Amino acid sequence: MTHPFDLTGRVAVVTGGNGGLGLGMAKTMAELGCAISIWGRNEDKNQAAKTELDAFGVDVTTLACDVMDAASVDAAFADTLKHYGRVDGMFANAGVSGTTKASIDRTPEEWRQMMGANLDGVVRCFQVAARHMIERKAAGDGFGRLVVTSSVASLMGAAYMEHYGTSKSAVNGLVRALAVELARHDITANAILPGYAESEMTAGVFANEKFVKNVLPRVPMRRFGKPEDYGGVASYLMSGTSGYQTGQTFVIDGGYTLF
Repeated sequence: MTHPFDLTGRVAVVTGGNGGLGLGMAKTMAELGCAISIWGRNEDKNQAAKTELDAFGVDVTTLACDVMDAASVDAAFADTLKHYGRVDGMFANAGVSGTTKASIDRTPEEWRQMMGANLDGVVRCFQVAARHMIERKAAGDGFGRLVVTSSVASLMGAAYMEHYGTSKSAVNGLVRALAVELARHDITANAILPGYAESEMTAGVFANEKFVKNVLPRVPMRRFGKPEDYGGVASYLMSGTSGYQTGQTFVIDGGYTLF
């Protein structure tokens, strides 16, 4: 009998999957049998991630890709299809956090860079994946998963990070709209909202003792998230068991947003 979370035969793309939360998601999915294509700008990190994932005995590929460049996304998707013949899940995890400063001092260039990485890049990745998944449905092979890494900053006010919170609120709205539009094609769209979690992106702020002293007591579990804490929800969303759950925002934050 096949285990309900067995991902054997499935293929998932994880953008920014060469480290942090993306790699944590990729590891759990690979452990469950899913083939993984890692897309990232740093080829050395891509290869290091592949080495870790190869331990699970699944087909792992890496591709240099900048999600802010539409041509780069198109080429990466074409190469992924050439290798695997299909893509079942697109995990749009790549993104940036930007710099902290007063909102009145934020430059238009900073806004565009943030939206380019955290919104426009997600849109492009979802477009190419959804087009392929729609075509497969029409051919009698319906199955598609679109998942974006959002943030609890989309739910709570993040002072001096208004551009980041806005970009993450936008992708929450994106998955709700796509969920309605694409459901008839057996494609689900959902968002994962991490709280404060350990990654290269948060290393600087976690090194600030004052920040840790102020924030950690607000986390009921009294610890920050780790990359492996996000593998379970990613694997659920990739599996057939999540086929009737779409347009949702999954908060994984150790209880931070509860009070």
